[in-house]
Formats: sequence, structure tokens, C-alpha cells
Amino acid sequence: MRFTYQTTLRACFVAYIVQAVVNNFAPLLFVTFQSAYGIPLTQITLLVTVNFIVQLLVDALSARFIDAVGYRAAVVGAHALAAAGLILLAVLPEVVDPFVGILAAVIVYAVGGGIIEVLVSPIVEACPTENKEGSMSLLHSFYCWGSVGVVLLSTLFFAVFGTVAWHILACLWACVPIGNGLVLCRTPISMPLDDGDAGMTVRELCSRKMFWLLALMMLCAGASELSVSQWASTFAEQGLGVGKTVGDLAGPMSFALLMGSARALYAKFGGHWDLDAAMLASACLGVVAYLVTCLAPSPVVSLIGCALCGFAVGIMWPGTISRAAATLRRGGTAMFALLALAGDAGCSVGPTLVGMVSDLAGGDMKAGILCATVFPAVLVASLPFQRAYRKRLAAR
Repeated sequence: MRFTYQTTLRACFVAYIVQAVVNNFAPLLFVTFQSAYGIPLTQITLLVTVNFIVQLLVDALSARFIDAVGYRAAVVGAHALAAAGLILLAVLPEVVDPFVGILAAVIVYAVGGGIIEVLVSPIVEACPTENKEGSMSLLHSFYCWGSVGVVLLSTLFFAVFGTVAWHILACLWACVPIGNGLVLCRTPISMPLDDGDAGMTVRELCSRKMFWLLALMMLCAGASELSVSQWASTFAEQGLGVGKTVGDLAGPMSFALLMGSARALYAKFGGHWDLDAAMLASACLGVVAYLVTCLAPSPVVSLIGCALCGFAVGIMWPGTISRAAATLRRGGTAMFALLALAGDAGCSVGPTLVGMVSDLAGGDMKAGILCATVFPAVLVASLPFQRAYRKRLAAR
């Protein structure tokens, strides 16, 4: 097999599928963990929290250790950790305390997932491609396709073999990071900076106003995604009165499909579009979609608005990363790590705000989503400043 930069791009696409597996597979088993091992709901919830916190910590710390070990060693090691975590998920609950075993497995694959999130974007940015913005958008679409694939293929597996065979499925999913890690051992990997160039330190980045604006945009992009998608299933169940399976398909599945479609569409045609204009139009559409979701009198129209949110926010995360790479050219690993940290923080803040406001409003999910409209609105306000500031920097 001949390994080229096209192989590198494809391996990076699969790496985001790996991240989708480690983030979405275990939640499909929460009911099984409760019934098979007697794990209470409070501990089940802790699994999600720990997965998120570990990835945040990796985002924060990776700026210090990734450059030291090198991109190839780090990304291959991340795949090894993801595979080990999935295998441990199948094995440990049977040999130690089930909750302790599951928690340990989650921590292991969360470290791998966090490193993948930090590294894949700069690796793609460093590949010699003509349309870097399109490549970045296509890269991030694979997380969406991976999320959909994990749910659909796992559901099909359980329908055929039953949930009792989940240990086997966990090991089968581990084959994805194993295979992709072997490819990344051989494929060419370039650094985001030329040889001899020193990337910015965290202190240098934090002294740049442009960095803080981009970090704010990343936070709002993450919050805009998760504020709706995290609660989409519950929203569908409450609004349409359907069961969980239909709610999952009508809510988060449709959201992920449209978000992935927006990213793939920009990857295909984005070379002819102005990224700033496309992001501004998407942010405006996001505000409209949020308002339709929470203010429409019809539950069906509200659900359509919920799905439309996925399309609206699709290019915001990869678009912000592309703008950061083009503007802060010496940003290096520290920049990508801190932007990932800001995005993941938004992924926590958004759903938390929706949940808290909904609870205060007596369980009215629409009230929570209405408050979360602030995130796409901040993006609308931030984008003109980002463009103007970038032009001033270019004119110097």
C-alpha cells in the first residue's frame, strides 16, 4: 500500500469516527448497565461527567506534552488508548467492581479521544491541500457521520444478537482505532509549523485579543451545537409524545445528519464561497432556528427547527478553527489545544444552561432553549469584529 497525504486525510477522517465511538457507544448501554450490574442512575450520570472532564483536562495539558513526544507518537498512542478503553469496557466489569471497571475504561478511552480532538485538526491543516477550509469542514463532518453510524449499527447489532452481546460489540468497535492507528504509523504527518519555527506559548496566545475573540467563538459554537442536540431526544419525546427510540431518531439523529450535511456541503462547494459570509449566514440561521424551535406553536414545526439548528451550526466549529489557523499562523499546538478546550467548555455550558432554565421553568424545555439563543446571537455579533480585526492585522 502506498501512503500519501491523501491517506493521511482519510486516516484523520476515520480518527473523528473513533472519537464518535468513544463518546456515543457507552451511553447506548446505560440501561443495560443499570439492569445487569445494578448501577444507580447517579453513578451512570457520573460516567458522562468523567468522560467530559478527562477530555477537558487533556485539552488543557496537551499543549505542553504533544510537541515533546511528537505528533505521530501522540496520535498513534491516542488510538491505542481508545482501543484499550473499549476492550477494557468489555472485560473489566466482569472481573472487578462493575462501576469501577466501567469508570476506569471510560477514563482510558477519554484520554485517547481528547488527544485525537486536539491533534487531528492541526494534522489536516498541515496537509498540502488546496482547499484547507473545505478539508477542515469535511473532517468535522465525519464526527457527525460517526455518531449516526454508532447509533444505527449498534442498534442493528442489538436487534440481531441482543444487548447481552454488548461485550462483543465493544471489542468490534475497538477494531476501528486499532486499524486506523496502524495506518497512522506509516502515513506522512507534517507539523502545522515549518521546521525551526517555534509555536506561540500559552502566554503569547493569551496576550492576543484575536485569540480571545476566536476562543469566544469556539465556546459559542460548542454551546450552539450541544444546547439543542443534547436535549433533542427529550424534546422530541415531550413534544411529540413518542418513545425513546423514535425520539432518538427524530431528535439527535436528524440534528447530526443535518450538521454533517452542512459540513460536507461546505467542503464540496466552499472553495467558491467566502468563509466569513458563510459563517455569518449560518449564525443568523441558527438564531432563527432556535427561535422556531422554542416559539413555534406546533410540536412538529418545533422539531423541524431543532433539526435545522444542526444545519445552521455545522460550519461554525471547523470554520473558526480555519480562521484561527489562517490568522494566528504561529499558533501551533497550544492554539489548537486551547481552542478545543474552549469548544468543549461550550459543550458543557450550553446544555447545562438549558437544563437549569428548563428546571426553573417547571420542566419547560422551550424556555431553556430560548435562553440558549444567546450563543448563536453572540456568534452573529462576533463575526464582523473578527473579520475587521483580521483585516487590520493583515494591513500591518
